[in-house]
Parts: sequence; C-alpha cells; structure tokens
Amino acid sequence: MNTLKYEHDDIVPFETSGKPKKEQVAEMFNEIAHRYDFLNRFLSAGIDIGWRKKALSQLKGKQIDHMLDVATGTADVAIMAMETLKPAPARITGIDISDGMLDIGRKKLVSKSLNDRITLENGDSEAIKFPDNSFDAITVAFGVRNFANLKKGLEEMLRVLKPGGKAVILEFSKPKIRGVKQLYDLYTRIIAPEAGGMISGNKKAYKYLNDSIKAFPEGKRFLDIMQEAGYADCYKKTLSLGICTIYCGSKT
Repeated sequence: MNTLKYEHDDIVPFETSGKPKKEQVAEMFNEIAHRYDFLNRFLSAGIDIGWRKKALSQLKGKQIDHMLDVATGTADVAIMAMETLKPAPARITGIDISDGMLDIGRKKLVSKSLNDRITLENGDSEAIKFPDNSFDAITVAFGVRNFANLKKGLEEMLRVLKPGGKAVILEFSKPKIRGVKQLYDLYTRIIAPEAGGMISGNKKAYKYLNDSIKAFPEGKRFLDIMQEAGYADCYKKTLSLGICTIYCGSKT
C-alpha cells in the first residue's frame, strides 16, 4: 500500500468532524450539489468553461473508444468531451464519491440525450473498479486536490490507462505575478468563502477550497509527482495568469 503523503492530503472540509477525508469530501459535495454548477459559473465569472475546453483540447484528434472522467461531479467535463472533441469518444464513464453530484449529472445527461453514451457511477479514484489498461484517456477537473492519497490516486489512474493513453488533469494553482497573487489570495481567502457560503449555505466548503489550493503541490512539483507515479511525457500549461494549470502525462 502506498503510504507517501503530501500536505494537501490532510486538508479536510470539516476539521472537527473526525471522519476520514474521503467521507468528509463526499458529505461536503452532497451538501452543495444543488448550487455547485451555478457557483462554478458565478465565482469564476464563467472562465471555468474555457479552462475545461482548453484541458480537453489536449485530447484533440485522439481516437478514444472509452474515456474515464475521475471526480466527474455533475458531469461537466464528460458532457463537454462528448460535445466538443473531434472525433468524439465512443463512450465515457464518470466516477465520483458524491451521490448528490452524480444525481444532478444524470439529470443533465437525460436532458441532453447522452445517457446512452455517458455512464456515471459512484467510484473511488484510489480504488478504481476497472481492469488494467481499460481507458484510452482519463480526465480530472478540479478533483485531485480532493484525493486522500494523491500518489495512490495517480497510480490507480495510470493502472487503468491503456498503453499510449493520455491523462489530462486540470487544477487550481497559485499566481506568481505580483499584484495578481495578492488579489487572488484575497479572493480565495475572503470573497469566495463568503459568497459561496451565502449562496450554497456551506461556507466551510469554500474555505476548504482556499485551504486545499494553498497546500496543493502545484507546477513542477506536481509534474515530478506524476513522473514518480509512472507517467511519461509529462508537461503543463498555465492558464489565466497562473490561476489554473493543465497537467498531462501518458502511459508508455
């Protein structure tokens, strides 16, 4: 069993809960699921849609029979992949530990007539219930910060990725440009938790967002972790002055 831990692995939504991180994260997302999509658009001023599109563009032209979307949430990335990738994946499976998020995602699939091509399942990123070499591509958008064991989650993803397959990870990062860094810190530390708490009724969820971003091993350090987990041809692309980063790696 992989016991290597990183600082963000121990950041939890409810510090006095006593429950394992995984249970707390599932509980948190169940509580905010009803406002999750709205808050994503509201708190990012809609920029998050462009971030997801740029992440998926890393799979452009790739023939994908079966794609896995880890921490799929309400299936935003899975739906966008099916609608925008050329060629479109033949099928997509999305996994998440929050049933509340998955329920909303399934309703979206029905409304878009995609429920025959996209399947959503309750699933743990650190114990993916698929055989080795099952997927041509794997995506994770804003989900790896929520892993209870980052290295183990990355290794599980690599295990189920086919040789030649590609993983695309989209995650928040911290701007380094003076001025932008200070404004972003103010926004994530004070404004987002207050606004998110007021709209969702759960301020702790958006405080956790800030705490987990601060502790996350971003940039080159994260690429190093991917390489240690066994990924090849790793690279990153920063977005929006460093607010967000795309990380990619392949299986040889």
